[in-house]
Amino acid sequence: MAHGNSLLLTLVAGFVLAFVFGMGAHRLRLSPLLGYLAAGVVVGPFTAGWVANRGAASELAEVGVILLMFGVGLHFSPADLLRVRRVAVPGALLQIALATSLGWAAAKLLGLPPLEALLLGFALSVASTVVVLRTLETRREMKSDLGRIAVGWLVVQDLVVVIALVLLPLFLVGKSSAPLALAAQVGWKLLKVACFVALMFVVGGRVLPWLLVRIAHTRSRELFTLGVLSIALGIAWVAYEVFGASFALGAFVAGLVLNGTPLGHHAAERSLPFRDAFAVLFFVSVGMLFDPRIVLSEPAALAAVLGIVLVSGTLPALLVARFARVDWRQSALLAASLPQIGEFSFVLAELGVSLGVLSRSTQSVIVAAAILSIALNPILLWFVDRLWPPKHGPNPSPDRAEQATH
Repeated sequence: MAHGNSLLLTLVAGFVLAFVFGMGAHRLRLSPLLGYLAAGVVVGPFTAGWVANRGAASELAEVGVILLMFGVGLHFSPADLLRVRRVAVPGALLQIALATSLGWAAAKLLGLPPLEALLLGFALSVASTVVVLRTLETRREMKSDLGRIAVGWLVVQDLVVVIALVLLPLFLVGKSSAPLALAAQVGWKLLKVACFVALMFVVGGRVLPWLLVRIAHTRSRELFTLGVLSIALGIAWVAYEVFGASFALGAFVAGLVLNGTPLGHHAAERSLPFRDAFAVLFFVSVGMLFDPRIVLSEPAALAAVLGIVLVSGTLPALLVARFARVDWRQSALLAASLPQIGEFSFVLAELGVSLGVLSRSTQSVIVAAAILSIALNPILLWFVDRLWPPKHGPNPSPDRAEQATH
C-alpha cells in the first residue's frame, strides 16, 4: 500500500519530529512547545523537503483543541476562582482589554482593515494555558498562592475565548445584516447554548457520573479510558450538531460537569496522555502555518506584535497583583509567567482566516510572535529569580499573597 501523503505518514512525521525537536528544546532549557512548532515548520509548505498533509493535520489539531478544553473543564474549580477573584478576574480582563486595544491601534497604523485589526488584538490577549501550567509545574508552584492566582487568571481568559468562539462567527459572518436581525441571531444562538449548558448540568450532572461509575465497575482501564474519551468527543459533537455551539464549548462543559464527581480526578488522569499527544499535533499543525519569510518581509509588524504581547502580559499582572498587596516576588513571577501567547491565539487566528477576516500573513505574524514570546518566557523568569532570589527553594511559603485570596 502506498501511503504517500497519508494520515499515517503525517502522524509518524508529526510525532517523531516533535519528539526530536522537543528534546532539543528541553536540552536548551526552552519550552518543548518551541520544538513542536519547529517540527511543524519543517514539514510545512514554506520549507524545502517533504510536506505533510495539511488537511489531516488540521483535523487532528481540532481533536487536540477539544481534548484541551475538556481538560480545562476537568481542572476548573469555581471555588478556587472565587478565592483569587480580586486578582485573577480584573487582571485577566485588563490584559484582554489592553492587548486588544494596543493590537487594534498597531494594526490600524500598519494599514489593516478594522475587523482584522480587532481580531489581531484579541488574539494577542490570551496567555498560553499550556505554557503557564508547565511553568508552574516545573517550579512546583501549582499548589501555592501564585499557582492559584495564575490558574484563575487563565480560566477567566479561557472562558472569554470560549464565549468568543461561539459569538465571533455570528458577528463576522452577519456583519452586513440589519442590527435587529443580527441581534435576533445572537439571541437565538445564546438561547441554544444556554439550553445546552442547562441540560448538561441538570441531566448530564446525573447521567454522566452514574455512567462513569458503571464503567468503573467493569474494572477495565481500557473501557474507562474509552468511556472518558467518548464522553468528551460525543458531547462536543452534540453541542455542535444539535445546539450550534462549538466543539470546544461542548468539551469544556463536559469536563466541567465531571469535575465535581467522585471519579472526575480519575477521568482527568485517564484522558491526560491523549490530551498531551493531540496537543503536540496541534502545535505541529500550527507550525505548518508559519512562513519564515515573514520575519524578513514584515519586521515592523512582528516587532510591534511581540512588544504588545510582552507589555500587555506583564503590566496588568504587576499592577493588579501589587494593588491587591501581593508581595513583589510573587507579583513579578506572575507578570513573568503570562507574557506569551499560544493555543487559543492560534485557534482565534485560524477562525479568522476561515471566515475571511484575517489574512495568512497576519496569521504568520501571530505564530511568529508566539514562538518568540514562548522562547523569551524562561529569560523573564530567570531575570525575576535574580532580582528576588527564592528564600525557601522553588516553592516559597505563603506570604502576603494570601491576602489576595480573600
